[in-house]
Amino acid sequence: MSADGAVLDRIKVATEQGALSSGAQENLTRWLTEPQYSDYVSSIVKLIDADEWGTLDRLFWEVIPFGTGGRRGLMAEFGSATINRRTIAESAHGLAAYLKSQDITDGNVVIAYDTRNRSQEFARLTATTIAAHGFHVFLFGEYRSTPELSFAVRHLNCHAGVMITASHNPPSDNGFKAYWSTGGQVLPPHDKGIIDCVYQAGEIPTIDFDEAVSSGRISLIGAAVDDAYLSTVVDMSLSNMRNLQGLYSPLHGVGETVCYEVLQRAGFEGIAIYEPHRQPNGNFPNVADHFPNPERTVIFEPLIAHAKQHGQDVILASDPDADRLGVCVKGSNGEYVHLTGNQIGSLIADYILRKRDAAGELTPEHFVVETLVTTPLIGAVAKSHGVRVIDDLLVGFKYIGQTMDAEGPDKFVFGAEESLGYLAGTYARDKDAGIAALYLSECAAELRQGGKTLLDRLDELYVEHGYFWEGQTSKVCEGAEGSKQIGQIIEAFRSGPPQELAGLPLASVRDFGTHEVRSLPANVKADDLPEPQGNLLFFETAPTDGITIHIAVRPSGTEPKIKFYMFAKSDVSGAEQLMACKVSTSTKMDRVRESLMAWIDGVLSS
Repeated sequence: MSADGAVLDRIKVATEQGALSSGAQENLTRWLTEPQYSDYVSSIVKLIDADEWGTLDRLFWEVIPFGTGGRRGLMAEFGSATINRRTIAESAHGLAAYLKSQDITDGNVVIAYDTRNRSQEFARLTATTIAAHGFHVFLFGEYRSTPELSFAVRHLNCHAGVMITASHNPPSDNGFKAYWSTGGQVLPPHDKGIIDCVYQAGEIPTIDFDEAVSSGRISLIGAAVDDAYLSTVVDMSLSNMRNLQGLYSPLHGVGETVCYEVLQRAGFEGIAIYEPHRQPNGNFPNVADHFPNPERTVIFEPLIAHAKQHGQDVILASDPDADRLGVCVKGSNGEYVHLTGNQIGSLIADYILRKRDAAGELTPEHFVVETLVTTPLIGAVAKSHGVRVIDDLLVGFKYIGQTMDAEGPDKFVFGAEESLGYLAGTYARDKDAGIAALYLSECAAELRQGGKTLLDRLDELYVEHGYFWEGQTSKVCEGAEGSKQIGQIIEAFRSGPPQELAGLPLASVRDFGTHEVRSLPANVKADDLPEPQGNLLFFETAPTDGITIHIAVRPSGTEPKIKFYMFAKSDVSGAEQLMACKVSTSTKMDRVRESLMAWIDGVLSS
């Protein structure tokens, strides 16, 4: 069925009156008139009859895009801007249709899902859709992690893979992440090709799930792939030190199958699992605000209280799909310090490089990879060991995976991004909390043997390479109006950026959208900027009083916000001056943050 003209007229009037965005009008009209959406017409018309324009705008203001982590967003029963059975089926159909367009008409595709609400439902729908296109589907019979999915694509010789997850988003969300035959998330030109096929989806083929399993078109997998993946990670151990008392939380996600299992197999008997977060549950009931992002310090508060009672020195927590790892460390005063993703990455990079350098395994051809918004400290540590640093990548771990293959996986040492993502080895092409947990725990155990902590080692790195401060803030801008605000902010930074922040004059900007370097305050082109291209601007101050500041500006690819990454490097004259340097740098950057947000508020109010 389709809607009559009177209904479409009401939508037009609501748009003219400002109750609906133009995007919502366009997408609603499609869903009410095109045959593939006929099952949803009556439900949509009920909302129109009830004048629920705000709800309709939220459901239809955009066609949910493929961002840096695939398709991700709010779950609903219908709506072009949400994750629902139709948009999941479109995603699966788009992937299968694109494979066919590349003359890949049969072969294997592997699918995994995490513990989120509706993840199993969406995984089965994905499986039946792709199997109906003629592909053989490997489907994990139970929830598994994103890094194991990346591993499985390669291990099972698949053309593609799919992970049903919304990573660290709230319980309301879910998503669809597409992987190519490399085990990495899809990249150009494949990403655009898949998106085009998604947007062209009409009637979507399907088959009965039970029939597909019984006929062998869908094969349920589990233990054999688990064992191959876990053995590969554990075999990458660089030390036999295991004397460490720690605590681990999966935050109600899949992490027990990855991080905890890796640590147990490796022999870390002193690392216990935090029972209140152990049960798989897509509502994340015992996590603060039900928001399972290990970048948030508040989720560690109950873990810290438990660790204090039980004398545990290190606290680890992975996000629901176990590709990110957060860490807290007990300091010399008995209090726990929440490490940033940049600090964790620096410690792991330092550990791997020290161990491999001592073993004589490094050459000038070996390389470390990080994104543009990840700490330069990793690069400084890598250079001190004589290995290459590739640090000009756009945000998204898929670019690290791409670089591994382009430069030669056999020379890859370590990859990191500031949002708690890390990888070593060649078994996968996506970040893995499992290998990060193993190396971080080994490093902590070795340091403990020498009477030191991870915090002590971090300070030693600062004394050697300079004090690196990193911070991040963001402006949340939701819905259609929020999308306009994000565009307004980006345009202001591009065409009329601030001349100074907290009294520190901005000297230059690297604009990855226009491929140019511009000098400030005149904002005139000074040089060309090579690839990569993306909606990212990178501002820099001139060195002042021994400190240099960088600020990166980019819209989030997975959440309705614009992000601001702040970096400062301060000279350190010696260990005795480090604390004073930390305090002065932090104070200065707090003022920079306040000045930055005040400028943004001015842009939006103008």
